[in-house]
Amino acid sequence: MKIRTEQKKDFDAVFNLIQRAFEKEVYSDHQEQFLVERLRKSEAFIPELSMVAEIGGKIVGHILLTRLKIKTEHGEFDSLALAPVSVLPEFQGKGIGGKLILEAHEKAKELGHGSIILLGHEKYYPRFGYQQAANYGIELPFEAPKENCMVIELIKHALSGVCGMVEYPKEFYL
Repeated sequence: MKIRTEQKKDFDAVFNLIQRAFEKEVYSDHQEQFLVERLRKSEAFIPELSMVAEIGGKIVGHILLTRLKIKTEHGEFDSLALAPVSVLPEFQGKGIGGKLILEAHEKAKELGHGSIILLGHEKYYPRFGYQQAANYGIELPFEAPKENCMVIELIKHALSGVCGMVEYPKEFYL
């Protein structure tokens, strides 16, 4: 398996991959592929943090990290959103999503980003170091079970003293 930065020529394959990855997901609005399209055109987009996994030249997985803010009483704090991570159904359960997550963490850290926030499965993401956002005093701007609202510090103490409300890019709400 090869993990690399997504390129424009990959957009159609990634759109179809995301659609297929989420089509049977119960906790989904089944619009993730459109979110990715909107985010690619936004100021929140970081091209190096849109990555694909390939096996035999076929794109089988995708991950996207984009900029977001945490509004605190002392101002704004920069962080990243992980949304979504997608793997073709026939390749799920083989560790591809995990490898994409770890590779995205490394790339984000390399680029100087200190933390990532996500809304996700409470049993899956903690294996990669994610903890409940509430432990840091960080809230997401919508109702969701606290065990599904998670953060990770890519750089030790990156979230030290940071507590407040996450502000997602407007593209998340269209």
